[in-house]
Amino acid sequence: MTSTIPATSGIDTTLSPARALVCRACSARYPLAAQHACYECFGPLEVDYDTAALAAVTREQIEAGPDNLWRYAALLPAGQDPATRVTLDPGLTRLVAAPHLAAELGITAPLWVKDDSGNPTHSFKDRVVSVALTAARALGFTRYACASTGNLANSVAAHAARAGVPSVVFIPSDLEQGKVVTTAVYGGDLVAIDGSYDDVNRLCGELVETDEFEDTAFVNVNVRPYYAEGSKTLGYEVAEQLGWRIPAQVVIPMASGELLTKIDKAFAELVEIGLVEAPAGGWKVFGAQSAGCNPIATALHGGTDTIVPVKPTGIAKSLNIGDPAAGLYALEAVRRTGGWMEYADDDEIRAGIRLLARTTGVFAETAGGVTVAVLRKLVESGRLDPAAETVVFNTGEGLKTLDAVAPEVGPTHRIRPSLRAARDAGLLS
Repeated sequence: MTSTIPATSGIDTTLSPARALVCRACSARYPLAAQHACYECFGPLEVDYDTAALAAVTREQIEAGPDNLWRYAALLPAGQDPATRVTLDPGLTRLVAAPHLAAELGITAPLWVKDDSGNPTHSFKDRVVSVALTAARALGFTRYACASTGNLANSVAAHAARAGVPSVVFIPSDLEQGKVVTTAVYGGDLVAIDGSYDDVNRLCGELVETDEFEDTAFVNVNVRPYYAEGSKTLGYEVAEQLGWRIPAQVVIPMASGELLTKIDKAFAELVEIGLVEAPAGGWKVFGAQSAGCNPIATALHGGTDTIVPVKPTGIAKSLNIGDPAAGLYALEAVRRTGGWMEYADDDEIRAGIRLLARTTGVFAETAGGVTVAVLRKLVESGRLDPAAETVVFNTGEGLKTLDAVAPEVGPTHRIRPSLRAARDAGLLS
């Protein structure tokens, strides 16, 4: 649950608004160290902040910042001094208006796609890794690691390469080849495990307790509380890009469930510190899962808090976490805000990828296909209000999961190189 770190290292609380780690289950408090679970109840820890320090942040201060996630440094646990950052400077990605997608689905209010495929390694994971590894450097770690379904592996390997720090990342051996290549190219150690992501994560949880890994920051294990805070910047950006306004509805893909909880937390923080006003009636949070790995949505549909782990299947491998660490907190956020969760099968996911590409020019990986497919289901079921402003999140680049749609797309014509052939094919009509 914790790691040995140099006694002189630590997060500079004269600059950081972070003050402690607090248990999400029992509220026990701990110092800002490399610890992710509560010693009292084994609940997950998250960063607790000095509310007065957060409330001192102004819109003008943020807008004057860099064109990346570090414009929100005053709201994050580490990285206030640019010289201390381990980062590829991700963030401030496009918020794409999607009127054609809206029209096709029967949505009459503004619909937006927050497209995080524009980050340096082409997924939202660059956000969480930048924050986690910046905290890890402050805490004295000298090697970087993770358990990953692909995008996180890409990002950790790339950040380590930029920083000149060794890395070792662990992945399931059946990962998409595109994600294997885009991790291995950075030159760190890449360990393929014959098992599911949950098996990989379990092994990393054991490795972090060994003497051989005491100098290693596992971004989603021993420094997980800081890692999770990076996801908040998606919520901050959406509000800023909408003119300091929170949308009425958001649709978010779920693996562990943490991304959903942190976007909701970001909105709540912005309201609490006075940077935005909550929309009339609040905002609703909707979660999207693959039918091949849907334990959180299944629990919601069954009206229970019991999340039964599953063995993941299906093409949306970036969402294939069968035992989701933040599942209970995702359920709480969705219920509290009046949202819902749905899931999509592989055919629906492929259709979602193609629909998003055809109507917005955004090519999403399979997780984005899940989100769009679920958006369609939410509209058709009446769960999502078509007359309320909505933002959907695309968390990764479609080039990483080409196999998902490659059999379904290709040339619409094949002709000889002549004007007659073009005319015969109807291309001149």
